Amino acid sequence: MGKMQVLGVVSLILAVYCVHAKVYFREEFLDGDEWRSRWVNSKHKSDYGEWKLTAGNFYGDAEKDKGLQTSQDARFYAISARFEPFSNEDKPLVIQFTVKHEQKIDCGGGYVKVFPADLDQADMHGDSSYYIMFGPDICGYSTKKVHVIFNYKGKNHLIKKEIKCKDDELTHMYTLILNPDQTYEVKIDNEKVESGSVEDDWDFLPPKKIKDPEAKKPEDWDDRAKIDDADDTKPEGWDKPENIPDPDAKKPEDWDEDMDGEWEPPMIPNPEYKGEWKPKQIDNPNYKGPWVHPEIDNPEYSPDSNIYKFDKVSVLGLDLWQVKSGTIFDNFLITDDVKEAEDITMETWGVTKEPESKMKQEQDDLKRKEDEEKNKEQDTEVDDESDDDDDGGDDGEDIDEEETMDDMEEALSEMDDEEAKPKDEL
Repeated sequence: MGKMQVLGVVSLILAVYCVHAKVYFREEFLDGDEWRSRWVNSKHKSDYGEWKLTAGNFYGDAEKDKGLQTSQDARFYAISARFEPFSNEDKPLVIQFTVKHEQKIDCGGGYVKVFPADLDQADMHGDSSYYIMFGPDICGYSTKKVHVIFNYKGKNHLIKKEIKCKDDELTHMYTLILNPDQTYEVKIDNEKVESGSVEDDWDFLPPKKIKDPEAKKPEDWDDRAKIDDADDTKPEGWDKPENIPDPDAKKPEDWDEDMDGEWEPPMIPNPEYKGEWKPKQIDNPNYKGPWVHPEIDNPEYSPDSNIYKFDKVSVLGLDLWQVKSGTIFDNFLITDDVKEAEDITMETWGVTKEPESKMKQEQDDLKRKEDEEKNKEQDTEVDDESDDDDDGGDDGEDIDEEETMDDMEEALSEMDDEEAKPKDEL
């Protein structure tokens, strides 16, 4: 094959790739405050929290790591960006973004919502209908999971699997892949953490099989693996009371039966008590195993090969609540190409993750040293105060004693004076 032919094939491959690989939305906040012209704050509530553009207190790159950060505690947040409507029919849908909970979040959302084109962005709120909700959610120790919610026929369905999210203070990349064969994959930091079938892992459709309502366990079906041994008998003398009167107890000398009633010794555990007797167990000769309820095809089940499909996808929004603010969202991407998403992940988060981690570690080390120095200073001050108290303790005691003696002498003098007065003057 000639050189021109090779170039032609390469060009054709690139052309095909360009036709099929489509980036619908990408936002990395690299143009300063221009993001404000692309993102719309909801006016549904008057007290939504304010967003600010920042790389945070630690980062890998001061400019590349700038993102939208929640800035007010105990607030709802609602903001969104629009892009050209598209359908994911017959192609993958990839949604990804980075989240950094640098405030060490205690309770709040870190997820995104994807909306249809008819969303009124200025009125977006918690009950606005969306297609997909995806991302981490943390609240206390019990809730630390990745939400994956799909809307199907007007109803939101949460994934049945539990996917654990990252709960540290560093930046993490979250990726959701929805395929036209109705499979999915969730990745964190470009590594798969969950995957499967949308029909199996969500309750979109009625079950394919149901228990046969006409079937019943036969009356003679014996599902007891073990039974009592009919030949086993209780030994003589087995039955002993669990508690007996204390033989060492004696009636108190001051016990008055007229006042206290008839005296009875206290009860104590019986050392000869053997518990309830039960016959030994043997294999059941009539055991047939556990009865399994037969199943039949569910007449209400109808397959749907388009569960994955969404039409006129057009808005990405952040609609969430946070108790402690400080989360930074960045590197938003919606595409139909998994490889493109992987490449962009490594071009963004992949480049800055190590420098960010290093800066965070350096800050933690410095903070720890400062705290140690502060604690040493406080300990020294406490020791100095203790020494001062010891040095001046005797003087203080002498002064107190002198004052006390003076007071006593004055009081005695007054008493003498009173005693010296004639009785008619008292």
